[in-house]
Amino acid sequence: MDYFLTEEQEMIKEIAAKIATEKVRPVRAELDEMEEFPWDLMKIMAQSDLFGVYLPEEYGGLGGGVLENCLAIEELGRACIGVATTYAASGLGAYPILLHGSEEQKQKYLPVIASGEKLAAFAVTESGAGSDAGGIQTTAQRQGDFYLLNGTKQWITNGGEAEIYTVVAITDRAKGARGASAFIVEKGDSGFSFGKKEKKMGICTSATRELLFNDCKIPADRLVSREGMGFIVTMKTFDVSRPGIGALAVGLSQGALDIAVEYARKRVQFGKPIISFQAVQHMLADMATETEAARALVYATAKYIDSGAKDISKFSAMSKLFPTDVAMRVTTNAVQVLGGYGYMRDYPVEKMMRDAKILQIYEGTNQIQRNIIGQELNKEYGRIKETFF
Repeated sequence: MDYFLTEEQEMIKEIAAKIATEKVRPVRAELDEMEEFPWDLMKIMAQSDLFGVYLPEEYGGLGGGVLENCLAIEELGRACIGVATTYAASGLGAYPILLHGSEEQKQKYLPVIASGEKLAAFAVTESGAGSDAGGIQTTAQRQGDFYLLNGTKQWITNGGEAEIYTVVAITDRAKGARGASAFIVEKGDSGFSFGKKEKKMGICTSATRELLFNDCKIPADRLVSREGMGFIVTMKTFDVSRPGIGALAVGLSQGALDIAVEYARKRVQFGKPIISFQAVQHMLADMATETEAARALVYATAKYIDSGAKDISKFSAMSKLFPTDVAMRVTTNAVQVLGGYGYMRDYPVEKMMRDAKILQIYEGTNQIQRNIIGQELNKEYGRIKETFF
């Protein structure tokens, strides 16, 4: 479908697609098997200016927005969402600085992120604080011109590899969620180290590690916005980043659909290609329809956010929820279309199915997305004065 992208947007899509096809696909199985961080691929993306597509020109970016970011993520995800997650997570770490950082913070950190010289990461999750961000235990205590951070962050994407971390910690526990604040922590800061690298079901090339803070001393000017804004910084960041998860799902779904259609056209049973059988046709038809519907939702949401709209939480949640559920169904059905071959690691759909599951979990589970959508609907209909019943 023609989404009437601009010439620059088409160029971003083409560059990302070229990298995905020529550089990512040939090594995706090896990276997955070896659980190797894709540094070589990150360098190629940096040389192609992909890390700056969503950042303003004054900070070294290309001046695009959420849609441009989604276009790049989708094409990379079509080849491997482990690689694409590594790329996208740097943007997740940069968004809090872009949205709420001081001008000095933006000037210092965004250009090196835009160039790909340094990767970023966002650290909220802990062992007892996933969907419940109010359960954060990591603390930050002000001591003169510094803060001391203590605690542990869990399951942080790009952990140990990124140089720049946006970390949410409690500065005033008595205030609950309003007592959380966001800080910029740099790799190499005193008292900042890394725990084990997790072994995961999917996206195995993406690094997922613990972040350990033991009297980690950081300058007070690394506070993002002001004290007590950590929860708001987190929610506003997810509002603009969640369409990117939807884009990962769209790319993954399209990649699995491509393989399933190609296989169905070549696989002969009972003297005919299996694509000639209605049962297979209907599976492929549903996969294609849902993938295109997911793409339309992601693009529309991204454009809506880029327009400057304020009430974006509901649509952002939808753009994460629907495409990721679609990706799980499409990759599962791709394995089914390929039958026994689909279950073997010699074919990429086995990996795609394993990879798909995380999309329904990170950056807020799909159950949380439904909560957000439901709460926003309640607010909207509460403002309507007319009586319908």
